[in-house]
Amino acid sequence: MKRIFKMIIYIFLVIFIIAISLLAWFFVGKAPAQENILWGVDFSQMQTEALKLNWKETYTAILDDLGVRNIKLHIQWDFVEGEKDKYYFDDIDWQIKEAEKRNAKIIFVVGMKTGRWPECHEPKWAKDLSIEEQKQEVLKYVEKTVLRYKDSKTILAWQAENEPLFKFGICPDWYYDGGELLKQEVALIKKIDPIRQVYVSDSGEQSMWINSAKIGDKVGTTMYRKVWAHIFDGFGFYFDSYLQPIFYYRKAQIIKWLFGKEVICVELQAEPWADRLFYDVSLKEQEKSMDLAQFKSNINFAKKTGLKEFYLWGAEWWYWMKETQDRPEIWNEAKILFK
Repeated sequence: MKRIFKMIIYIFLVIFIIAISLLAWFFVGKAPAQENILWGVDFSQMQTEALKLNWKETYTAILDDLGVRNIKLHIQWDFVEGEKDKYYFDDIDWQIKEAEKRNAKIIFVVGMKTGRWPECHEPKWAKDLSIEEQKQEVLKYVEKTVLRYKDSKTILAWQAENEPLFKFGICPDWYYDGGELLKQEVALIKKIDPIRQVYVSDSGEQSMWINSAKIGDKVGTTMYRKVWAHIFDGFGFYFDSYLQPIFYYRKAQIIKWLFGKEVICVELQAEPWADRLFYDVSLKEQEKSMDLAQFKSNINFAKKTGLKEFYLWGAEWWYWMKETQDRPEIWNEAKILFK
């Protein structure tokens, strides 16, 4: 009996040591410094219009005043195909051409879940179709889009969906199907455009990126530092992430070792995250999760992760702050990154 007891104690001790070692590996240490970090921004016409800004003016200011030359472009399916088989690409054509004029590079997000609330942007006409019909319509939309823009020199890469394996937002129940639709999208994009890589993005804080790395050519992670933690209706609190820069670096190392693939940050928090859509709360409330100090802190944090590329999430808000609130501090601070 004593022997069995000693064996149990020994097993638990080994497990404890392994667990502590893993925690230390993920939370202790420093990532190597990157000398030449690529900085870009995410841009959504839909978000700009929600802020009641002139979206063309905002986009041009991002390119010319900020000097941005790397953009991740979020395009909504319901905007492009508001009516079945009737595609509206005019505004996207304009964005692509303006980027081409300045030799900017674009990561083009295609699919149904492409960022900004409610995350999945399924047209109304598609909602009553069968599940299989809905999937085929998504693929048809992806095909139309990639065929239209694959010859543009400004397209750096494609991103299939936005965090498609992470359950967040309002999406059909069938959407989280284990990545089957995502795999079809990636295969379709690569068939149409075999030259460019196809990125798959995932949660930086709530995923190990393994499944995304199995499907995409490159993994895009998110990085959020201060957000509203929703407990239940009417109750929550602002949460400061406890994760350290080494956490992201170690996970990126795992992806490199297992798959030989790179991890970049395609969504670095640079705007508020409140209990509601931030443009529905006061400026004072917005600044509880994002102000100049938090912006600088997030940039410094990013520099310590060892990752080489970052796309900042919130450029539309910086412009809104500058133009409508007479608060240009974050806009001006961001200029430093794009010199």
